[in-house]
Amino acid sequence: MTLAEQARGATLHSRLESRTATIGIIGLGYVGLPLAAAAARAGFRVIGFDIDNSKLERLKAGRSYIGAVTDEALQDISASGSFQATSDFAALEECDVISICVPTPLTKQREPDLSFVEGTTRAIAAHLRKHQLVVLESTTYPGTTDEVMKPILEAKGYKSGRDFFLGYSPEREDPGSIGFETATIPKVVAGDGPVAAKLVALFYGAIVEKVVPVSTIKVAEVVKLTENIFRAVNIALVNELKVIYSAMGIDIWEVIEAAKTKPFGYMPFYPGPGLGGHCIPIDPFYLTWKSREFEVSTKFIELAGEINVSMPHYVMSKLSGALDTQLGLPLSQAAILIVGVAYKKNVADVRESPALKLIELLETRAADIAYHDPHVARIPKTRKHPMLAGKDCIRLNRDSIAAYDAVVIVTDHDGVDYGLLANHSRLIIDTRNAMQRNGIVCDRVVKA
Repeated sequence: MTLAEQARGATLHSRLESRTATIGIIGLGYVGLPLAAAAARAGFRVIGFDIDNSKLERLKAGRSYIGAVTDEALQDISASGSFQATSDFAALEECDVISICVPTPLTKQREPDLSFVEGTTRAIAAHLRKHQLVVLESTTYPGTTDEVMKPILEAKGYKSGRDFFLGYSPEREDPGSIGFETATIPKVVAGDGPVAAKLVALFYGAIVEKVVPVSTIKVAEVVKLTENIFRAVNIALVNELKVIYSAMGIDIWEVIEAAKTKPFGYMPFYPGPGLGGHCIPIDPFYLTWKSREFEVSTKFIELAGEINVSMPHYVMSKLSGALDTQLGLPLSQAAILIVGVAYKKNVADVRESPALKLIELLETRAADIAYHDPHVARIPKTRKHPMLAGKDCIRLNRDSIAAYDAVVIVTDHDGVDYGLLANHSRLIIDTRNAMQRNGIVCDRVVKA
């Protein structure tokens, strides 16, 4: 690193060290809001940006919509003047560091949709000033930061590494998990050049307990993909084993419980009704898409994706078969209660939830469908399932349960009374082994 390079980053370096830098967080969702709260608690002034006015109104009222940030924590950082939220992107000029935490979904063709990243980068470019650090946190394919963002930011004459600094640090949030929070999860960091790399590490080092520098931005981008591909492939494996073992009359859950007693060479993954959330169902396809540019096939990853995507269909087939054999009832004449529409237990997040796909599949078969979820009072509008928006949660009691021919446990929230289900259901399709894990023995349970 030359003396000239050191001088270019000196001012921002000093402001980060003294915690006098202003931090801008664009996208106040499951990643951005916890990051904003962590940065504010670390002593920085934080400006959060979002285009969703309903979110901004709740934040200004001191009400959080993210489980990782309590109302009390939000009120504390707001009252201290450490945090404010706005939709006015002109305030980006006040920020020394700008972190981008926007969605990176897939198109219907399973290709990367970078419209949010590109739109946000253009908004930053319109207000870019010298000596700012811009960091992308959104999960994406290798090359996005250098090949998509950098040209947009340099379009008006500024140069990365000379006039502003560019970096990447993949988010690692795990909504609903106990024992992990933004500040305690190690942060992988990288920058465009040595000065940027040092500044990115300094910024996140002030917020989290441990930073993990890597050599290039592309390496950092691939780290997140690798983490989620690892999970997707292993979940696909146990989902396929579930189907095979079920045909043989073997309980996959009992197999996993026994296998995980081995203290080496095995790590337990669990089957389910399909993948949900923003990461595991989406991230692998960012790599498969990018790999085509290099004429490299990704058969293993794509096969895993196909297996996981097929799981709602498998659950429906198990439900249909059980209705026929146990109740003598066709699916088209059945009333079905879905328990859990969030993509994972104990959260309110329905993004990519297999429950939504399952509901749509069942409705195409003319089944009467309702749902109960203690965390989701009403299904919000989603990109893939807009027709389900506005569907309300029903109360769970003996009468409501008895009104349905079958209950399908899709998400195993802790707040569900599984004993009540066992006592009053005619048939239970359990995709999470929730009944057995809660010590409930019921001969009307079919595992799926």
